[in-house]
Amino acid sequence: MTNISQPNPTFIPHSRPTLGAAEIKAVSAVIESGHIAEGSVVQEFESTFAQRLGVKHAVAVGSGTAALHLSLLALGIGPADEVIMPSYVCTALLNAVCYVKASPVFAEINPVTFNIDPTDVKKRLTRRTKAIIVPHLFGLAADLNGLSGLDVPIIEDCAQAVGGQLDNKPLGSFGDVAIFSFYATKVMTCGEGGMVVSDSKEFADRISDLKSYDNRDNYKLRFNYKMTDIHAAVGLTQLDRLDNFVQRRRVVAQRYFDAFSFAGVTLPSDDPDHIYFRYVVSLKTESQTMIRHLLKKGVGCARPIHKPLHQCLNLDGYPITDNAWETSISVPIYPSLSDTEVQKIIDAFSESIN
Repeated sequence: MTNISQPNPTFIPHSRPTLGAAEIKAVSAVIESGHIAEGSVVQEFESTFAQRLGVKHAVAVGSGTAALHLSLLALGIGPADEVIMPSYVCTALLNAVCYVKASPVFAEINPVTFNIDPTDVKKRLTRRTKAIIVPHLFGLAADLNGLSGLDVPIIEDCAQAVGGQLDNKPLGSFGDVAIFSFYATKVMTCGEGGMVVSDSKEFADRISDLKSYDNRDNYKLRFNYKMTDIHAAVGLTQLDRLDNFVQRRRVVAQRYFDAFSFAGVTLPSDDPDHIYFRYVVSLKTESQTMIRHLLKKGVGCARPIHKPLHQCLNLDGYPITDNAWETSISVPIYPSLSDTEVQKIIDAFSESIN
């Protein structure tokens, strides 16, 4: 008889979606309707999302990467152009820029916030710069004021920051365009999915045209980047729960602040608008040893960025990013963590740091 390995019920994963009866009911209703592809539920998700952000247009797509790819195309960015982005970010940004055959230009980060450094961005501007991708990393708003007045389109990357704010305005409502990701472990999820938002109808129409190739009288290169009604049903339910998700993240973050303040480590910014998609702690030494210790104690921690983009391309000259990658550790933080699990994480971290 073959033994089937079962998950360890006491292990706390680094990330976990928060799903329940409401999502099951919403998906069941779509399946019962018989219309499971892109339809009226996607349209409702788009309009509800745009209203939540206070923007005029939102276009749902199949992933956050698709949202960024289409945004670059809609901005007319191609092989002769440069796009600036932080190196300390996931490879989706690099992939999207490479999809359009533009040249990626990496910028350093602020060592305190981990967000892109406007001063370093300005040093890397050239006549070929056609866009700046600005992630609000780990749920903390980037310094958009420091990037104002550059006469270059700003793409807000809100993949980790839906529900966040800056100056009492929702993140995603500042840039020329903003993109969102609804992957399984993001702040809110559709399983897979993304969104492009803009106040420009012309821009939104270009995104809508590019995301679907079927039944068109004129041929041009288009994509199958649609969202389904099944995914949108989950998204609508999650959007309705978003404020509670953010509040729970902040409650857990405060418990970590209280517990780790004397641990001799550097804690995240305690900005009141931080939504703590990730709770990132900086150690005085390399983080991988600590990560292994915590795994043995049943707590799934990780480097918050798998590998900086400049390292992927074998480039050097990014010492702040390299240090952040070497010394930072992401501690589990998500709404479905129980108080008991939070205490286990605190105990394991405190024991491992001593």
